[in-house]
Amino acid sequence: MDKMEGIKEAILGKVKQEAEQIIKSAEEEALKEIENAQKQLEKRSQEEKARVLEDAEREAARIVAGASVEAHLELSKMKSNIVDRIITQVRNELTKTSGDNTSLLHLIRESISTLQVPEVRLYASQRDIGTVQKILKTEKELADKVAEVKELDIDGGVVAESVDGKLRIDNSYGTRLEMLLPQILPMLNKELFTDK
Repeated sequence: MDKMEGIKEAILGKVKQEAEQIIKSAEEEALKEIENAQKQLEKRSQEEKARVLEDAEREAARIVAGASVEAHLELSKMKSNIVDRIITQVRNELTKTSGDNTSLLHLIRESISTLQVPEVRLYASQRDIGTVQKILKTEKELADKVAEVKELDIDGGVVAESVDGKLRIDNSYGTRLEMLLPQILPMLNKELFTDK
């Protein structure tokens, strides 16, 4: 029985040792799996954080760019409104201003000279027609080339046309202003909106 007991003990010892070895290997394998799983989880977490951060940065850049464009458009609109108001005020002033002898005389001479016809018909605003007629009384050379002076709804200055109506020069203040605007607007913008 002793012998049997010894064999039994030897078998149990061997089985126990093998079982411990299997458990130890399983535990080591399990630890490796847990460690790998944690590394993968950490890697995925870092990748997800990087992706979310990249998305957030891209969205922030889009929002900033959109806001910048919107602000630029709003600023351009405000500048345009200011310039438009100034031009409207100038036009309103022109409609109230009577031409003086010097400016009307210059416009009449320029109109007649440009048309280069024997006789012209002159048009002037209601408030300037008397001044035009006085100029023609004192300027005989011009008066000889003017067939008639008529009233026209313009904001000052004169309009001249050939007697047959085929040629016309618009030297009204409004038309002169329109011709000057392409030159004036850049200067006006520079003066108003450039930091000094």
